[in-house]
Amino acid sequence: MDVEKVTEVAPEVDDDGRVRTGTVWTATTHAITAIIGSGVLALPWSVAQMGWILGPIALIGCAYITYFTAVLLSDCYRSPDPVHGKRNYTYMDAVRSCLGPRDVAVCGIAQYAILCGAIVGYTITAATGIMSVVRSNCRHYKGHGANCSQEGTMYLVLFGLVEVVLSQLPSLEKVTFISIVAAVMSFTYSFIALFLSAAKFAANHRAYGTILGSKIGGPGGVSAPTRTWNFLQALGNIAFAYTYSMLLIEIQDTVKSPPSENVTMKRASLYGIGVTTVFYVSLGCIGYAAFGNDAPGNVLTGFDEPFWLVDLANVAVVIHLVGAYQVYAQPVFACYEKWLQSRYQESAFFHREYALRLPGGRAMRFTMCKLVLRTAFVATTTIVSLMLPFFNAVLGLLGAVAFWPLTVYFPVTMYITQAKVPRGSRKWLALQALNVGALLVSLLAAVGSVADIVQRLGHVTMFKTKL
Repeated sequence: MDVEKVTEVAPEVDDDGRVRTGTVWTATTHAITAIIGSGVLALPWSVAQMGWILGPIALIGCAYITYFTAVLLSDCYRSPDPVHGKRNYTYMDAVRSCLGPRDVAVCGIAQYAILCGAIVGYTITAATGIMSVVRSNCRHYKGHGANCSQEGTMYLVLFGLVEVVLSQLPSLEKVTFISIVAAVMSFTYSFIALFLSAAKFAANHRAYGTILGSKIGGPGGVSAPTRTWNFLQALGNIAFAYTYSMLLIEIQDTVKSPPSENVTMKRASLYGIGVTTVFYVSLGCIGYAAFGNDAPGNVLTGFDEPFWLVDLANVAVVIHLVGAYQVYAQPVFACYEKWLQSRYQESAFFHREYALRLPGGRAMRFTMCKLVLRTAFVATTTIVSLMLPFFNAVLGLLGAVAFWPLTVYFPVTMYITQAKVPRGSRKWLALQALNVGALLVSLLAAVGSVADIVQRLGHVTMFKTKL
C-alpha cells in the first residue's frame, strides 16, 4: 500500500520575524468594527440639525475625508518607503518615524485626551441605556401616559463599580473576549436602531423633516443661538462617528504580504468605510424621516415598543460600553503605569505583586498601584460623567478634538514628508487646503459643543442625571 507523504508547510515569516495572516477581508472586518460605535445613535439627531440637504452631504463628506486620509496613512505604515521601508507598529510609531519627537508628544496628548473623553462619553451613554430599559418597561406595563421619568445617578455609579472590577485585569490582551463581545453588541443595537426607525417611517406613511433642519422660533422651534450650537455640535457628532485613523496602523500590522500591506489596507479602508457610510446614511436619513426635527439625541430613547426589542438594543448598548470602556482605558493605564514604574523602581507600591485566590484554583495578581490608581481613574471619570450628563454635547466635543489632528493633520503631514511633496505645488496646496478646512470644522464643532454644555449647565442639577 502506498502511503502519501504529507509535507507540512511552515507559515511564512515576515521581515521582522512575525507571522501575519490578515487579508483584505479580515482588515475590512476590523475597520468596520473600529468605526461603528455608540456615535451611530446620534446620527438622526445630527441630520435633524442640518436638514435634508446638508445632513447627507456632511455624512458623505466626512466619509470621503476619512477614506482619503486613510489612503495617505496606509502609505506611512512603512517608512521611508511605503513598500520596503521599516515597519511602524502603531500610529505614534508612524508619527515618530515621519515627523519626529515633538509631533509625537502632540499626538500622544491628542490620543490620550480622546481616550479619556470617550470613556466619559461611554459612561453617560451606558447610564442612558439602562434608564431607557427601565422606562420602556414602565410604559409597557403602566401605559404610555404614565410618569416614567428616570434618574440615572445610581446607574452611573453602578456602571463605575463594574468598571472598577474589570479595570484590575492585567492588560489589553486579557480583555480580548470582552472586545469581541463588544463588537457583536455594537452591530446588534445599530441594526435594531435602523429596523425600528424604518418601521416607524413606514407606519407614518410620510417622511418628516425639512430642507434646512430644525426651526428657529415658533411652535417646536429653538432660539437662534441654540440652533447655531446644535448645528455645529452635529458636525462634531458626525466626525466622531467616523473615528478610525487611530487604529488603522494597528489593523494594517495584522495584514500579510504580498500584495504589499498598503495596497491591501487601501482596499480594506474602501470596503470598510463604504459599508459603514451606506449604513450611516441609511440610519441618519431614515431616522430623520421617522422623527423629523424632533429626532432624539439618542435614537433608541425615541422608541417604547416593541418593548422587548427596545430593551434588547439598550442592553446591547450597555454590554458594548462595558467592554469598550476597558478597550479605551487599558492603554491609558499602561501609559502612566509604565512611566511610574520606571521612575520609582524601588517602590513596593508600584512593583510588589499581591495574589487574590479565585474559585477554580486561579489567582488574580495586582499591585497596590493598579488597585489604587485604576480605581481612582474610574472614580474620576464617573464623577465627570455625573457633572456633564450631555450625550450629544460630549460626542460632539470628542469628534471635534479627534477629527482635525488625528484624522487629517497627522496623516496629511506624514504623507507630505514621506512622499516629499514639493512645497507650493498643486498637490501640496490641495493637501494644505484640506488641513485648514478640517481645522475650521473642528474648531467650530468644539465651540458649538462647549457652548451647548455651558448652556445646559445652567438648567441642570449637578450630579442628577435624568431621562
